Amino acid sequence: MKLHLTTTAALCALAASTPAFAAPGDPVKLSDSVTIDPIVEGRLRYENVDTPSLDADALTMRLRAGFELKHASGLSVLAEAEGSLALIDDYNAFPFTIANSQRRPGFAVVGDPMTVELNRLQLQYKGKAGTLTAGRQRINLDDQRWVGAVGWRQNEQTFDAVRAEAKLGPVSIDATYANSQRTIWGIEAGPRRAFDGDFGFLGAGARVGPAQVKAFAYLLDYDAAEQVGTLAAPNADTQTYGARATAAFKLSKTASLALAASYARQFDWQDNPADYGADYVAGEAALAVGPVTLTGGYEKLGSDNGRAVQSPMATLHKFNGWADLFLTTPAAGLEDFYAGAAMKFPKFKALPGLNAAVTWHRFESDAGSLHYGEEWDASLGFKLGRANLLAKFADYNAANLGADTRKLWLQVEFAY
Repeated sequence: MKLHLTTTAALCALAASTPAFAAPGDPVKLSDSVTIDPIVEGRLRYENVDTPSLDADALTMRLRAGFELKHASGLSVLAEAEGSLALIDDYNAFPFTIANSQRRPGFAVVGDPMTVELNRLQLQYKGKAGTLTAGRQRINLDDQRWVGAVGWRQNEQTFDAVRAEAKLGPVSIDATYANSQRTIWGIEAGPRRAFDGDFGFLGAGARVGPAQVKAFAYLLDYDAAEQVGTLAAPNADTQTYGARATAAFKLSKTASLALAASYARQFDWQDNPADYGADYVAGEAALAVGPVTLTGGYEKLGSDNGRAVQSPMATLHKFNGWADLFLTTPAAGLEDFYAGAAMKFPKFKALPGLNAAVTWHRFESDAGSLHYGEEWDASLGFKLGRANLLAKFADYNAANLGADTRKLWLQVEFAY
């Protein structure tokens, strides 16, 4: 794997010398009824990509700054700007055709373009009856399989939306209307900077015995202008209905079991020219014994009539391997069989918060009996002063989809 060794050494040295950043502080009191909470976050990351045909080296720095002003009545205003700078730019920031200097097709893709933008600007009221949020906001729903902020990338995905959350007796209600999806691609991405339309995210949940159960509906109706080659995912206008259940069981003083299961069915909708109905199925079990957690799971994004389940608003890096080969579901669908182990090291005082994890994936098609490939993912994280450090590695071995891909990340992150 080709690697800028001097860059890696410099980043490790920076991590080792990172000062003790201030811990997230309490809001500052401006009066008896008004407080202000500053927002300062930073993340420096090196990413290396190695494929048979293209490589990439990216060293990027992301900064966020803003504030949240709160009144004792429950009313608050939050404003936050975000900017990313490329210190090493041997990478292709845009995996789509665009006349921009950050599109460098001679390198592999790293989805962290340089950009400066208004990330969030929201007005919120939080009371006993519920919470109402209006404006540009971060939205993470459930496990982020359908709607998420794509927090792994340097430029966050946010939404121009109105969101209402309430609890009616034992039932929790969460309803959002959004008219703009502010993508990770930033201000220089042309029409992909944001996708406009009418988007509804609806959920209702309650506790049923030991399980937390939720029914949901996601209705995506992109504007007609967005349908002409600008959207990354095919059959973008979709309606998805389903349910999700989670439960946790204490087995002993040192052991516990967590279960999660989801089912959904996705159909074409509005201007979608396709005619299909495909199933989504997911199940996961995690057994924790002391500092060790063993996880096994299965996820299917089904295919019907040549179309597969898509989730273009999800935090996709969380799913189907960190090498990101399946950001768009193949037309034949996807089955992901995975197993992993994670361990914490609380007695290792020299590196507080030290943790390690490894996961194996096997990828198959839903239709056509294709073996796409296999992937190993591994991570190591710890704290140094007030900074969080992370190393991650992904190794995808291709069979009938894509090419062998290896990715390495070294990251330092702080927040105030």
